[in-house]
Amino acid sequence: MATANISYLGELRTEATHLLSGNTILTDAPLDNHGKGEAFSPTDLVAAALVACMISIMGIAERNKGLNMGKVSGSVEKIMVANPRRIGGLKVTLTFENHTLTEEQQEHMKMLALTCPVKESIHPDIQLEVTFVF
Repeated sequence: MATANISYLGELRTEATHLLSGNTILTDAPLDNHGKGEAFSPTDLVAAALVACMISIMGIAERNKGLNMGKVSGSVEKIMVANPRRIGGLKVTLTFENHTLTEEQQEHMKMLALTCPVKESIHPDIQLEVTFVF
């Protein structure tokens, strides 16, 4: 069964519909690649998906193990390269506020984040820098 349907709306914009929920996401080509930059680009979604996956995997562990990772937020910087045009690097920062994680639990959370399914799907040529702030 398909996960999503994607339609081209013209002017370098697409709309993706998640079939299970009906939620939609617009994409737009970035300014540096002939687009308007008015929505996430497809490569922005890859970068955002990495951080969302990392946080989600840690959240599963938090719930299953009765931990308190507090408020977790993440940011990502995407670095594009040419020849061929692709994501060359991702710089991720994950920040934990008001947590009660021990040092051992923090190390476990780091391991989970760095082995999430999206991370494991990213090509090894993409330089990945992840900073954890506890």
